[in-house]
Amino acid sequence: MSRPMPRPTVAQLSYGSATVICSTLAMLLLSQASSPPGIAVIALAALGLGLLVALTVPWPKPASTPPASAAPAPSAHTRPVVPAQRKVVAPVPVRDPSPTPVREPAGP
Repeated sequence: MSRPMPRPTVAQLSYGSATVICSTLAMLLLSQASSPPGIAVIALAALGLGLLVALTVPWPKPASTPPASAAPAPSAHTRPVVPAQRKVVAPVPVRDPSPTPVREPAGP
């Protein structure tokens, strides 16, 4: 049973496409090719170069899970893992927005 081929990453697609475009323009400008066979050779060379660049971009490493036999067996001295408990903090009470009247001393 063979593994399916992984899809290309965004980095591979973007680097490969940029390489094809830039190398095609550079080779066409430098060679000044105007005949259809010359343009076709340059286009194929650029596609090959873009494919080479896209394949040399590193693939992301797959997340591997260790087999069940590789997991260490729990011993009698280990404590079970207990999820952390969250402390719920009550919101700060809102004061009455109406201002309290200020009493000033009466005049003389």
